[in-house]
Amino acid sequence: MERTNWTSVSYFILLGISTQSEEQIPLFVLFLFMYIINVSGNLVIILLTISTTRLHTPMYFLLSSLSLADIGFTSTIVPNMLFNIFSDMKTISYIGCLTQVYFFISFAAMENFLLAVMAYDRYVAICHPFHYPVVLTRRLCAQMVVSCFMLSHVHSLLHTLLMTRLSFCSDNKIHHFFCDLYPLMKISCSSAYINTLVIQTEGVVIINGALTFIIISYAYIISAILKVPSAIGKRKAFSTCGSHLTVVAIFYGTLTWVYFRPLSSYSVAMGRIMTVMYTVLTPMLNPFIYSLRNGDMKAAFRKCLTRIWYSSLK
Repeated sequence: MERTNWTSVSYFILLGISTQSEEQIPLFVLFLFMYIINVSGNLVIILLTISTTRLHTPMYFLLSSLSLADIGFTSTIVPNMLFNIFSDMKTISYIGCLTQVYFFISFAAMENFLLAVMAYDRYVAICHPFHYPVVLTRRLCAQMVVSCFMLSHVHSLLHTLLMTRLSFCSDNKIHHFFCDLYPLMKISCSSAYINTLVIQTEGVVIINGALTFIIISYAYIISAILKVPSAIGKRKAFSTCGSHLTVVAIFYGTLTWVYFRPLSSYSVAMGRIMTVMYTVLTPMLNPFIYSLRNGDMKAAFRKCLTRIWYSSLK
């Protein structure tokens, strides 16, 4: 079909995760619970970082920035999905769909870049501990976060603009719970070759570039840790990196599986499951992964609870 730059579809129908009526209430309760845990957990990290002087360090500044990105990431998707579960229409406007695509990609890219910057933070802290306060200044951290923000929005704008060139004719049913790139390209009645090509070239550079940077950083980190003479020192150094590596493995594993494959081999059912992993589950787990393995964060949380307790007694 000849490619056009217009669409005859004014809205899309989001079919959601399941069309079975008996599964609607359990799914609503599950995702509402996960969303509340995600938002509250990440907000706690942000508030603790702001209110606790001991946490005014580059590592926690970057962690709070990641938490903010996680809140935006899931808030772009989950509230609309929860509303659609009990809605008879389950519709989203064409402009609303593209807006969701834009913010979804921008927050995903933001998390991608922040994970790379956090790896650099750990590299400097472990490989060059005496230069850490000089190298990672507040100004540099702010500049890196702003750069992550700007790059993520440029990346998102590119893919969103490419979506506007696709035509959508009679089929406006999206077999997904939000407007994602591959499900949208699946129902397009024009060629999505350029979109797929950009995902698998520019997208690979963005995602794999950050992942490669993380791997190289940790190669140096592991080499430095192995040179530490004491077992306690090695264990302490590994514990500061374990949380970050866990998040990296989940985020990049699912993201790579969903997007870096041919459009023809994309499975709608499996794609939904894997997308839930990195859009809902990973942001919800991040506060637990980082806080449960972090003594400073746990101490700050206990101190905050104690302060609240004494305030309530007065």
